[in-house]
Amino acid sequence: MKPSRPAAALQPIAADAADAPLYRLVNSALLRAIESGQFPAGAALPSEAALAAALGVSIGTLRHATDELVAEHILVRRQGRGTFVALHNADRFMFQFFHVERSDGLRQAPQVELVAFERVRMEEEPAQALGLKTGEPAIQVDNRLLLQGKAVIHDRLTLPALLFKGLTEKRFRERKSTIYHLYQTEFGITVTRAREHARAAIADRGVARMLGVATGAPVMVVRRTALSFGDKPVEYRVSTIDTARHEYVHMLSRPA
Repeated sequence: MKPSRPAAALQPIAADAADAPLYRLVNSALLRAIESGQFPAGAALPSEAALAAALGVSIGTLRHATDELVAEHILVRRQGRGTFVALHNADRFMFQFFHVERSDGLRQAPQVELVAFERVRMEEEPAQALGLKTGEPAIQVDNRLLLQGKAVIHDRLTLPALLFKGLTEKRFRERKSTIYHLYQTEFGITVTRAREHARAAIADRGVARMLGVATGAPVMVVRRTALSFGDKPVEYRVSTIDTARHEYVHMLSRPA
């Protein structure tokens, strides 16, 4: 992993540069530095004193800004070691992006089976979600997710081909960690959060075959747009979930 550049590479912030609290300006400056690769994924940030001096703010203001970035899972603090740019891994995936568990509360990481990897033309629904035009080049991936040895989820991912140049089926299949870790470490694309829409549906023939359920069985469909810095959409995913023994559970928190 690349080391961070020195804090001195940051520019001092003019308090009257925008009609916003100073800590928000610091927050934005740090986000730009992370997005640009000045502070790469997994790298340690310079000390609070060095960052505050480089940005021309107090340590209190800097800490307010970094507290927000920690709450948003963009930064992570490690006791006695410092503050790091958060790296996507299995723990973060389970905590922030995976919400399916068995009805009795059993929660496990899924076993992921790659079913199909294709180069396609963007259809209307994913194109609209990704802010692109229908017909643009795309990569479409179908995964089957198993929980407790049983197929429970069918994921169909649509990726803009221009954002993921060089992504091949072999590269996707042989990734070392999660899909979002692959995006972050090999393509410089960090998924910071996601927008989801869920609705009840019934299984069509394709879903029935994929999940081993009867055609017409009740399922849940979750449409997710994964967002990077500046809420830029980078992935569109449709997850179809067999809810016979599993539930979609999402912990909500109130803003501080």
